[in-house]
Amino acid sequence: MQTVNIHEAETHLSRLIDKAAKGESFIIAKSGRPMVKVVAIDAPTAGEMHRVGFMAGQFSVPDDFDRMAAEEIEKLFSGGA
Repeated sequence: MQTVNIHEAETHLSRLIDKAAKGESFIIAKSGRPMVKVVAIDAPTAGEMHRVGFMAGQFSVPDDFDRMAAEEIEKLFSGGA
């Protein structure tokens, strides 16, 4: 990860923001001491995974899924179990 000093960040802010928006986060340091980390807003946090569609095509949902076991569920809620 790139570290830049405050002066360099001020001078090249537009370029650095473009890089961060593309996923290349960077650190701004003051007197050699890291102060802030700049990342894209939609960047995943550490350990976070995007899992949308990770099981696509591996199973199918029955057409009557929303009506499955309707009688049994109604009995449970009405106290008839």
